Amino acid sequence: MRFQMRYLLILPPLLFLGVFYFYPLASILSLGFFPDGGWEIGRLRQLISSKYYLEVLWFTTWQAGLSTLSTLVLALPGAYLFSHFEFRGKQILQTLTTVPFVLPTVVTAAAFKALLGNGGLINRTLMHLFEWSAPPIRIDHTVWFFIMAHVFYNYTVVLRILGGFWSRLPLDLTESANVLGASPVKTFFRITLPLLLPAIWASTLLVFIFCFTSFGVVLILGGPRLSTVEVEIYRQAVHLFNLPMAAGLSLVQILFTFCLMALYTRLEKSTAVSFMPEMSGRSVRRPQTRGQGFWVGLGNTSILILLGGPVLALLIGSVMTENGLSLAYYRSLFHHETRSILYIAPFEAILNSVGFAVLATVTALILGWFSAAYLVRSKGRGNGWWDPIFMLPLSTSAVTLGFGFIIALDEPPLNLRTSMWLPVAAHAMVAFPFVVRSLLPAWRSIPRCLREAATMLGGSPLRVWLAVDWPILARALAVGAVFAFAVSMGEFGATSFVARPRTATMPLAIYRFLSHPGTLNYGKAMAMSCLLMLTTAAGFIILERIRSASREQ
Repeated sequence: MRFQMRYLLILPPLLFLGVFYFYPLASILSLGFFPDGGWEIGRLRQLISSKYYLEVLWFTTWQAGLSTLSTLVLALPGAYLFSHFEFRGKQILQTLTTVPFVLPTVVTAAAFKALLGNGGLINRTLMHLFEWSAPPIRIDHTVWFFIMAHVFYNYTVVLRILGGFWSRLPLDLTESANVLGASPVKTFFRITLPLLLPAIWASTLLVFIFCFTSFGVVLILGGPRLSTVEVEIYRQAVHLFNLPMAAGLSLVQILFTFCLMALYTRLEKSTAVSFMPEMSGRSVRRPQTRGQGFWVGLGNTSILILLGGPVLALLIGSVMTENGLSLAYYRSLFHHETRSILYIAPFEAILNSVGFAVLATVTALILGWFSAAYLVRSKGRGNGWWDPIFMLPLSTSAVTLGFGFIIALDEPPLNLRTSMWLPVAAHAMVAFPFVVRSLLPAWRSIPRCLREAATMLGGSPLRVWLAVDWPILARALAVGAVFAFAVSMGEFGATSFVARPRTATMPLAIYRFLSHPGTLNYGKAMAMSCLLMLTTAAGFIILERIRSASREQ
């Protein structure tokens, strides 16, 4: 009976993955290799032989590499600062540095438009001060524009992984080197750097994956001339209706991301590197000299400018109108205008986003609960495969998933193309691995002796579960719910394929407003981006408070 119950737990997530993950991916494979019902590798051969597609793949690779290198160089001083020094406001600053990573990609793109675009804050300020007639900074639709956005977006990844790992390095080795007369530079390159290499490689791989699969930032900031593999899949499928070619590009994307994610997970397991580590206090100290105080202050200021500048520009852009400061752009979000069928009513987009996020969060919590419950109870041979299987959606780009949905779920028996539940399924697919990752460590951390002691004191199985398990799991479930809600609110890649004009979400509305000229459209994009930013940032701050409360207890 227990054997059957254990396998009943895996049935809901397995059915969900089968319908909304493996079936769409199988459809992409079928379309890529069997476009007309028979074996055909012409599209894949065209990918290899075509100069254009090779250039797309090369551009995707080198921009990801340059973005990753830039992020490492700029985040390394911040990682040193947080891992070695204690200063006033450190906890607040550490929380704020994480906010950019949880921002939806369209919000990140809108923030950089507001800061460095032709009509952005810096250009307008310089034009006003020096009475220039044209913007002096012209980086719209260039690779440098979205590389800066990639650095902003992924700064937290390096800061978290490298800073947490650095704070746990043993002090005796560096102290012994200093006693023996080694200079700080020599100590760093001979001792510290080799010890940091696992964390450096882990953060490098993860940032490279994020930049390689970047979609919203490149689509909005890169313009029509610049195309990565993700953007090209979208254009081939949506604009050119060349589904076989989009399928071929998706196969390339799947191969790259699977290999990179497999390498990252292997490195993470072998070196105990974590994305959400707790900073150790062993090597943390307050600045001892004026010089150290100066560098700590300079580091904090640099972080605030780097990460706070785009956010501040976005906030200013949402209230700065042609007539001065005003909330007119926010008020316009609640006015319905009758236009073409492609017009997105802002208030309807807000309602759609909230509704989809609530439904997707509930779905992700249910699937995550069943998955974690099965993994906790599984100890047999072969069960170690299920955890990586549940994490597969994280290693697959949202654009690929969305493309798979439109070619797999548009005909009987699964004709869901026009269903409102398809965006919910897409959001839940992306979100439920976060719920599993939140629940599983908490569930496994519950001491067995606590349950045995409660049972010996006369507690029934239900009362033992409510008194011992539930208080711990409820907090982890809340963390998973916050993650799922924030991920759903900001999801753009898959939604751009599966949403209909009447079911458009906030990220789609922001992209549509930024794609159309006009001061009002720009202002609406800024205002809606601020609302979405505040929602996701507030969710992550709540998450950090939950994690802090659990550490204190």
